Amino acid sequence: MNKIKLLLSGIFFLASLCSYAQNKPVIPKTFKYGKIDPKEFDTKVVGIDSAASAVALFDVGKGWFELSPKTNGFVYVFERHTRYKIINKSGYDLANLEIQLYRDNGYETSLDYMDAATYNMENGKMVVSKINKEAKFSEKQDKNFTMKKFTLPNVKEGAIIEYKYRTKSDFVFTLRPWYFQKEIPVLYSSLQISIPEYYTYKTTAGGFIHLNPSHEVQNQTYILRGDQLSAAVNQSTYIAENVPALKTERFITTLNDYVSKIEFELSATRFPGAMYQEHTSSWPKIVKMLKENEKFGSFTDKRSYNKNLVQQLIKGEKNPDSIVKILFNHVKNNVKWDDDNGKYATVSNPKAVFEKKSGNSADINLSLYSLLNETDVKAFPVLLSTRSNGMHPGFPMLTQFDNVIVAVQAGEKYLLLDATDKNHTPGLISYDNLNHEGFRVDLASENGEWMSLEENKISRKNITYSLVLDAENKLSGKLFLSFTNYEGLGRRDSYQAAANEEEYLKKYKEDKPGLSVKNYQVTNLNLAEEPLAEVMDVLIEENVEEAGNLVYLSPLLFDRTKENPFKLEERKFPVDFGYPTEENYRITIDFPTAYQLDKMPKNEKIVLPDESASFTFMTATEANKLLLSSKITFKKAFYTPEEYQDLKELFKNIVRKQAEQIVFKKI
Repeated sequence: MNKIKLLLSGIFFLASLCSYAQNKPVIPKTFKYGKIDPKEFDTKVVGIDSAASAVALFDVGKGWFELSPKTNGFVYVFERHTRYKIINKSGYDLANLEIQLYRDNGYETSLDYMDAATYNMENGKMVVSKINKEAKFSEKQDKNFTMKKFTLPNVKEGAIIEYKYRTKSDFVFTLRPWYFQKEIPVLYSSLQISIPEYYTYKTTAGGFIHLNPSHEVQNQTYILRGDQLSAAVNQSTYIAENVPALKTERFITTLNDYVSKIEFELSATRFPGAMYQEHTSSWPKIVKMLKENEKFGSFTDKRSYNKNLVQQLIKGEKNPDSIVKILFNHVKNNVKWDDDNGKYATVSNPKAVFEKKSGNSADINLSLYSLLNETDVKAFPVLLSTRSNGMHPGFPMLTQFDNVIVAVQAGEKYLLLDATDKNHTPGLISYDNLNHEGFRVDLASENGEWMSLEENKISRKNITYSLVLDAENKLSGKLFLSFTNYEGLGRRDSYQAAANEEEYLKKYKEDKPGLSVKNYQVTNLNLAEEPLAEVMDVLIEENVEEAGNLVYLSPLLFDRTKENPFKLEERKFPVDFGYPTEENYRITIDFPTAYQLDKMPKNEKIVLPDESASFTFMTATEANKLLLSSKITFKKAFYTPEEYQDLKELFKNIVRKQAEQIVFKKI
């Protein structure tokens, strides 16, 4: 694993270890449904969460296994009991509960029972409002998923609401994860899970909250149709108390990477009278499973159609770089992404994908991989977990992947390919795929290894104004915009997503009061490897202030950084921009001869200690011409929590400096 993954994994692992080592055992609490202590209505939240809209008084989960007469096998039973105190109207959404159920090939997750109620204190007496049948809904999402929805009645400020429900699931490969942290403070959260000796699960823990784990082995008897089966059961209990609300922060992958949680994936089974069976306990085992899967390895092995298509496309071309471009462009321009990510294709062969002309990310990228396999180019599927899905823990777990791209070997390096967007280029994958590392799959050797997904090339945004300030304090002239790499990708996608050019410019002007645009031109729109360039004639009003004989101008106009994105005193999360960036702002202003410069911002340069980020601000004058430049550079995408204060101070100075005005005096 690379340094970033090691750092993140180390943070979570050490946080868990510290919680194990430093805390005295916590005695589990028990709660009875419907037994509300009147003192609970007086619960208040203080400190950093004093503005919370609600508080979880407790959230208790319990999971265990039972034998099912329907399947003659084990099912996983999960029970949850939770209680909230509503503080203000913003917490009313907690009165709506959703439980998603899954069904496939005769197996299912079912809702065994559910009870819920609202409690209010009225005239010193507690009034109970139970959930009624009219407040229970079922919504079929697709052929596999159904959403059960529940809405509690009589929810008011100061009310307490309570849920208790139980589900049973035939699916035991992954067990329901438990989240100890929420967007509101939690006074008590616990999970007790009992797993019979026949199952071995990988357990992953995340976050920074002490979980006070305890483990013990118990004997249990399972009964099915009069037959008894005795087994050792491994019971684990995790408890967290006084958990602060999880607050979103800018420049992260997903909050799910940092929330305190426990997750489970089946590693192996050993049943009485049967041999030990591994499921996903090693990477070679996982790759072998993928190779045999009809929507992965078998999908890419359908060769007759691929071979004929490749011969038609490359027409004897021998240069590997040219072959990659030809096949990549064919796929991205002929198959439209349906906006769904996946590690498995939805059909059985690439021919069906090209005939349908649309598909999920696996349909598209595995089709590209299968075409490349008909050439001498060495290509590999790369499994990854997207930024929105969260960081993969690093050890063999197939379920944590949610996407696949392609890597092409070029000497000792690899070129990443993602054909889901026609504006992608070789080496430029989707922003959501920039999650530090992916697992390169070698189907031939039935093995694989981690590889970097880091983007090292700086993405630049250049903003250049050439303006004239007239005696009426209007600015007119030219605006030049240029965008490269990911900045260009985002700009192209925005332009093409708009209904027309007029709509695109309307949206561009939304947050720029006083800006009028005409004679707009865009170049390199369909040349994704070139910088996207835009030029327009502009008229800018309402951006110059006059007081007596003084004229004030904020020279960065619409492009200054108005507030510091880093507001916390300290940050436990890393700062993850996704890719290195550079913003260059230049403006030249010809001002009237009747104006004299009275005040100008001073030149300034600020550089982080390791020189990975910098801010430069410079001004100059020449006759009646003013020149100003502002440059913000981040040479890397990832900054550790220890570097947070330096970043915070850098942005503080950017906000301060870019807010400084130019003052003219009328003479």
